[in-house]
Amino acid sequence: MLTVSLLIEILRTKPRLMFWLAALAQAVLWLLVPTLFYSAPPGDVANVLAIGREMSFASTLGAPLAYWLADIALRVTGGHMIGVYLLSQICIVVTYWAVFQLGRSLIGERQAVLAILLMVGISVFTVASPDFGPDILMMPLWALALLFLWRAAGEGQQLYWFALAAAFVLMLLTSPLALLLLPLVVLFLVISERGRLAILNIPALAAAGIVVVAMALLFFLMKRQGINLAANFPRLRNAASINQNIVAWMRLLALLVVACAGAGILVALSSNVLRTRKTEAAAVTGSPIDPFARMMIYYFALTPLLVVMIVAAISGKSSISGIPPLLVLSALAVVVAAGDVILVHHQRTLSIVWFSLLLAPPVLTAAGALLLPMLFGVDLKVAQPADGIAQYFTDSFERRTGRKLDVIGGDPRLAAVIALASSSRPRVLNEGSDDRPQLATRKDADEKGAIIVWRATDNAGTPPADIKAQFPNIVPEVPRAFERAVHGRAPLLRIGWGMVRPQAAPPAQPQ
Repeated sequence: MLTVSLLIEILRTKPRLMFWLAALAQAVLWLLVPTLFYSAPPGDVANVLAIGREMSFASTLGAPLAYWLADIALRVTGGHMIGVYLLSQICIVVTYWAVFQLGRSLIGERQAVLAILLMVGISVFTVASPDFGPDILMMPLWALALLFLWRAAGEGQQLYWFALAAAFVLMLLTSPLALLLLPLVVLFLVISERGRLAILNIPALAAAGIVVVAMALLFFLMKRQGINLAANFPRLRNAASINQNIVAWMRLLALLVVACAGAGILVALSSNVLRTRKTEAAAVTGSPIDPFARMMIYYFALTPLLVVMIVAAISGKSSISGIPPLLVLSALAVVVAAGDVILVHHQRTLSIVWFSLLLAPPVLTAAGALLLPMLFGVDLKVAQPADGIAQYFTDSFERRTGRKLDVIGGDPRLAAVIALASSSRPRVLNEGSDDRPQLATRKDADEKGAIIVWRATDNAGTPPADIKAQFPNIVPEVPRAFERAVHGRAPLLRIGWGMVRPQAAPPAQPQ
């Protein structure tokens, strides 16, 4: 007699319930972990919030939407990081919902839920999700754009052309990645007969006009930012650059394989590809897929990823940044390739592995944040005492100058963390950094004063050569040692610092 595991039974009988349980359980876990166990923001979140503080649409900030939303989320929650972490998880849940809705329309609810369950095994949707930024925001926008594209071109619902245009406008305001994705959408519509017929109407042409205007605005912003996408092409003639770029491309490919390893394990188990033993299988049936829909899923699961990897090879950058939004259809493409009837083998083992992929990463992340500094002395950035550091330097500046701290500079990571945790929310001075936007200027530092910080390497607090070159007249103060959020074998965090005193007189006190 065939027995069916609880996970498969819920999937077959209540697929919507299974979807919401999976999506919300993951969101709650990755909301709690950084909120409870991080004393400093992960990844580049502090820099994202430093940019968002400016609320600027032009200058060197580029596409601003993710930065704006992060700063709004921080302000709405009274300066607590839980708002930003919640925003990240909302983005992930909306991504899952859009993929689920697209899957429902193409292959049925049950197999659409299978795709969502596979996505839990892709680390960019789980482990990396608290690190809010343009990549995280691009995930739901790109997933919604694909859903709207199917509604408009596949189902003939004309109003969805305007929804697609709105999604692309928001994408253009989020990341230059949209400039690579938009031509691929146009190419897909042009090369498919059904797509060509779908765009021959007034709503589609009007939506195209809206996107063109938005693109013109983004090109203007990129010009102001000094971005030149063609600058790297001459490097292709250099043999050393070619070798370096090939190594970078291979490293990026390895990162992608690792990121999708969990999903690969789930696929291998459920398909019994290794034929380890003869097992009974439960069937998960779906709807026959339309050929145009199949083409669309494969096209958008593969071509954007290939294009971005080619760009990465040309630029020589091996970071996985920019890749996460392009993986939103990867799990759905695997389910579509599996056919209308999917046989699920090793159900109990599969259920255990899936729950392990859901629970183990957040549990290990929380345990690592607590135990690695305590037992092994590992210097985790998320374990740095952000509040204590910010309070000390804010109070020191205010006591000495009678002014609030308005500019912070030096080490980019430390400066951004202090700017985030400080009660005065100072602007970050990124002078001398080519890869970070200029939020405050040297003139601001001279007029209003500034605190310059760096990691101390000696008892005198000697500043690094690059900081000394930027501020030749700075007088190092006695380094300040901070106890970490988790006491253990990690040494005290020693920060060297100096002050740029304001030139202007302090404002008159009210009588």
